[in-house]
Amino acid sequence: MGRAFEFRKARKMKRWAAMSKAFTRIGKDIVMAVKEGGPDPDANARLRAVIQNAKSVNMPKDNIERAIKRASDKNQGDYKEVLFEGYAPHGIAILVETATDNNTRTVANIRSYFNKCNGNLGTSGSVEFMFDHTCNFRINAEGIDPEELELEFIDFGAEEVFEDEDGIHIYAPFESFGAIQKELEDRNIEILSSGFDRIPTTTKKLDEEQKEDVEKLIEKIEEDDDVQNVFHTMEEE
Repeated sequence: MGRAFEFRKARKMKRWAAMSKAFTRIGKDIVMAVKEGGPDPDANARLRAVIQNAKSVNMPKDNIERAIKRASDKNQGDYKEVLFEGYAPHGIAILVETATDNNTRTVANIRSYFNKCNGNLGTSGSVEFMFDHTCNFRINAEGIDPEELELEFIDFGAEEVFEDEDGIHIYAPFESFGAIQKELEDRNIEILSSGFDRIPTTTKKLDEEQKEDVEKLIEKIEEDDDVQNVFHTMEEE
């Protein structure tokens, strides 16, 4: 198995751990998708993807519909996606994806977390190059051979395809998202969820005490309401 498989296995139990936080993240994703492409999922591929993700974490249909309606309101503020880069203790690179309606607040908060946990908030480009920006899809595995699917989807950018108990997973470069989404939909293959990851190109092994130092910072960052995702270069079990 490749890096995407190992990355998913390590993060699986951590992602979307708190259901309320998952709903908050998806609510922001809905706002950004509607502002970008309108409230009709049939005409807005990004919104279709967000709705799939909402269903995958059991977000009630009423909540989804309300979020789309709120996002369509002209008085609804917009969220901007802002990426923060820095270092945790022991030389671990950290990437923080945020969705914020107040960048001044978010910058101040993220900087304070790094400072309090003996880390350093860096400048744009300081660590982003250490991660591959990827897209991923989880599809219904019924009646599909992962190896055949991988061969068929190489032309659309797929780099790694594997199966686990949750379905078949397709990983590809960030830029391939639209082409793969369209091809899956054209083939009437059910997309259970999709998204984007930043997979570290190399990782660093720490001892237990060092890990605790890094995890303390990661936990503080993840608790912030403006934070969507945190990625790092610490080797995980």
